[in-house]
Amino acid sequence: MVACVPYLALKAAWIGGSHVGIPDGSPLLEHRATMIVANGVTVLMDAGVIVLALLLTLPWGLRAPAWLLAAPLWVATGLLTPIMAGYPLQLAVGALGGDTGGPSGNSGDEPFLDGWVFGVVYTGFIVQGVALGSLFALHARDRWGHVWRGRIGDGPPSGGDRWTRTAAVVAAPLALFPACLHALWAAGSTVGLGEGRVQGRTADFHVLEFLDVLYLVAAVGGALVLVFRRLPALPVKVPLALAWAGSGATGCWGAWLLAASLTGPADDLATGPSGPTVLAYAVQMITGLLVAAAGARHLTRRAESTA
Repeated sequence: MVACVPYLALKAAWIGGSHVGIPDGSPLLEHRATMIVANGVTVLMDAGVIVLALLLTLPWGLRAPAWLLAAPLWVATGLLTPIMAGYPLQLAVGALGGDTGGPSGNSGDEPFLDGWVFGVVYTGFIVQGVALGSLFALHARDRWGHVWRGRIGDGPPSGGDRWTRTAAVVAAPLALFPACLHALWAAGSTVGLGEGRVQGRTADFHVLEFLDVLYLVAAVGGALVLVFRRLPALPVKVPLALAWAGSGATGCWGAWLLAASLTGPADDLATGPSGPTVLAYAVQMITGLLVAAAGARHLTRRAESTA
């Protein structure tokens, strides 16, 4: 809860009209109404972390319906995992002498935010992710430990049902499109990239694109192992964790970036995401949702078989 304070304080200040941490010439100052709405939404999202922390630590949280915990925690996992993995790597790239544009990816003449803002905010996000993930693991162990203990081969005799298998199978080829694009971009290709993204590429851009490939592989690979009971000697928690984190990072960040692309100011179209990029965001969102749905259905059946 303490880790949420810096972010909430900054957002409240910006909503109130303060320019602390926002340099002159920043694009954030050009669209006041959009900034207020966006900051209001993110304030509510981070305040949700505080609610989740209470649900996971107070006795009445044990009585909360499973979906009331699982859904927002999946979203939190999806939004925080790329930051927890990506920000330290960006710092490492910079420390090793690589050219970076900062966490915003902006290497142009107009700075997006002061550098210290990312250090304060992203450090808080990492602490939130570690603390919230630990609390959820402890809560899940006490409440649903029987579901994710054991090995893959101990699951339902028939594996996943038809709907679960269909969702996993559909997600796999869908993931190929964004995975191939991200892999090409990580390798230096400009295929499908908008002009603004091509000009703004830095060393850490390639690292983050490679991570996007890993999230997709983790999501689909974890789901296929769970549903089709591949590697029967493997502990259930391994593919479950991969599917959970991978689908969250893929689905939630895909949805977030898609929304940002479609609701951005009209005068940013020339330098904004290209058509293939927006399509990749949409497919990522769908892939993540399919994997999450397949995983939830599989866990429900597993719980029934082990009850």
